Amino acid sequence: MEKVAKARAFAIAAHSAAGQVRKYTGEPYHVHPAEVAQIVTARGGDQAQICAAWLHDVVEDTAVTIELIETEFGKDVAELVGWLTDVSKPEDGNRAERKAIDRKHTAQAPKRAKFVKLADLISNTSSIVEHDEKFAKVYLAEKRLLIREAFADMDGEIFLETCRQLRWGEQHLARLSSKE
Repeated sequence: MEKVAKARAFAIAAHSAAGQVRKYTGEPYHVHPAEVAQIVTARGGDQAQICAAWLHDVVEDTAVTIELIETEFGKDVAELVGWLTDVSKPEDGNRAERKAIDRKHTAQAPKRAKFVKLADLISNTSSIVEHDEKFAKVYLAEKRLLIREAFADMDGEIFLETCRQLRWGEQHLARLSSKE
């Protein structure tokens, strides 16, 4: 677990150096990868998956490169992080076009990476639904499409938990809409 502790410290340092905080709460950003790592750990993820959970946003959101991840944590962790990193760029088109590119990338990922991605979806869903009703509608529709297109090969408790979390989000928004 020394490698996991190193990934934790690395992620905290990278997100802190970038000045990142959680969008809705203002908490230090590393609260999110900590939650993802906890979910992966609790569902039986291996050491590389737990490290990738800690590191899943550093390449996308900080100055850290995938090459540095490989140097520091090895090829297995770097490959997982690579699969968890969005590949679309702003010049690839509008949000829908970029999300389609990212869904295709995720669909090609190995199950071990998808396992971590499911933990990420569980963590993000509650935060977004609870704090941004307008964006949550867009987010939930995008994630339903992601589940259909990229996770057909997945099963097990973490997959079911992700589906339950998305359904909870949709029901929560429906309750809010009915009160208006």
